[in-house]
Amino acid sequence: MSVLFEPVTLGELKLANRIVMAPMTRSRALADAIPGSEMVEYYRQRAGAGLIIAEGTAPSASGLGYCRTPAIYSAEQMAGWQRVTEAVHAEGGRIVLQLMHVGRAASQHNKPAGAATVAPSALRANTQVFSDCHGLVDTDVPQALTEQGIQEVIEHYRQAALNARQAGFDGVELHCTSGYLPMQFMATGSNRRNDAYGGDATARVRFAKEVIEAMAGAIGAGRVGFRLCPGNPYNDIDDLEPAHTAAALCAAVAPLSLAYLHIMRSPLQGLDAFELARQHSPHALILNDSFDGPSANAALASGEGAAVSFGRHFIANPDLVERLRHGRALSRFDRKTLYTPGKAGYTDYPTWQAVAQEVAQ
Repeated sequence: MSVLFEPVTLGELKLANRIVMAPMTRSRALADAIPGSEMVEYYRQRAGAGLIIAEGTAPSASGLGYCRTPAIYSAEQMAGWQRVTEAVHAEGGRIVLQLMHVGRAASQHNKPAGAATVAPSALRANTQVFSDCHGLVDTDVPQALTEQGIQEVIEHYRQAALNARQAGFDGVELHCTSGYLPMQFMATGSNRRNDAYGGDATARVRFAKEVIEAMAGAIGAGRVGFRLCPGNPYNDIDDLEPAHTAAALCAAVAPLSLAYLHIMRSPLQGLDAFELARQHSPHALILNDSFDGPSANAALASGEGAAVSFGRHFIANPDLVERLRHGRALSRFDRKTLYTPGKAGYTDYPTWQAVAQEVAQ
């Protein structure tokens, strides 16, 4: 698996290897959406990745919607994230921050007082989210963003990119899938607008395009990436033309010299998201979803992408890069502790070396 361990440069991001840690919500932030010491240790342990894409992080209070997820709009949040980036950099790693505005996929029970739930249209997502106080609750009925409100959200993203750089991140990634705000604008089912941000695919992708342009203008296009998964129905998303929509966004941002496109396999039969990305995007591709070491190496060796991201494998294998390098067995993660508070199922997974030493004793 030699290709996996070769260095690669994505825009301004210089990676020591082509193994990327995918962004995964783990619900361990402290009160007020501040990263704490457990998050510092979690990312430090996994700094062997060529690039860590840190978990989805709200650019504003209205962008929050799940319990115990982080944000980066306050000085305290930035200070918490700076401890994370310093720990990763001390281990020789690189780390970017995924910016995630959940839009209508939210509950007031998980937001600061006074924070609105917004979306392209006033259509509630037919789904539920978990709240520590009330258990599973229905998502809020969102407020439809005005055009002025859209510009304010774009500004929140731009400032969040600046805040991320100030906190030590090497760049940012825009979350454009999983039913969050950019995808709510992109999908025909959740965007019923009749202004410049609704209608045909070019108009529906305009919001995501302008967010990416704003972030690129703030910190440099070579430090900005975006994530797509055409046809992903998560959080009650329905798009009548998912391939056309994804291609429209790729075309809209093609003139920008972005760091990468993080492309996930599509759940739709007959839609090859990787091929779509290669046809419509000039940007380096980070491939994602259901790879193991051999399949990742084969994909890179055949020229399908520049790097491969791993999610589930990084949960239970903090030393994933070394395990793949030496062909060692991978540990399995515990689903029951994916989103629970504390270190259990988070920072207590042992390295292969620690397991071997324990067996030897």
